[in-house]
Amino acid sequence: MRPILTFILLLAASSCFIPMTTLAQDTARSAWVPPYKLDTPRGWTTEHFSLPPEFASQIPYKGMGDLRFAHGWADGGSEEHWAYAFLWWLDGRPQLTAERLQACLKDYYSGLVERNIGPRKIPKEKLVPVKASFRIVNAYPGDKTTFSGTVYMLDYLTQTPMTLNVIVHWKYLRTPDHTAMFFEVSPKPLDHHIWQQLNELNKGLRLP
Repeated sequence: MRPILTFILLLAASSCFIPMTTLAQDTARSAWVPPYKLDTPRGWTTEHFSLPPEFASQIPYKGMGDLRFAHGWADGGSEEHWAYAFLWWLDGRPQLTAERLQACLKDYYSGLVERNIGPRKIPKEKLVPVKASFRIVNAYPGDKTTFSGTVYMLDYLTQTPMTLNVIVHWKYLRTPDHTAMFFEVSPKPLDHHIWQQLNELNKGLRLP
């Protein structure tokens, strides 16, 4: 199983991206029916995959990941570049801290970059160490805890360093056997209009 996120290619003549995935998808992913509602804005792309992902197997949580990519996610000249959201629908009731979140996202994005080095022929001198920093902020409505932070990494699409701004919502949903973590991501500052769309996605996450 290979998540689309690791295999999206930027077309030379277009700002769109084409998903490339293996034909043999694991049974859990292909048969999975989300037990929640998560909207998809017009023009956005979706994908889901098993957790932990293959490229970051050291992440200590199991469950499913559900992604929403902005239309311009793969376009280096778009205001939507790297703007996306993803839900981690985790098994059980893990206790999450800023420190654990930092470790998970450092592993996640380190593995993501590493997976793209060969296919994109990225020279080693362009690589930068992934750094993640998070803290607890005032909880958003519907959150048990809200985290705010950054991930510094190589943008493997443009092969330049970038800093992603990330808001993480540990959701208060009445699910005794699962935990919902919703991530909003963009390199744009938090007052940029793209965050309005990301926030609407967060607000729309609900149980049927």
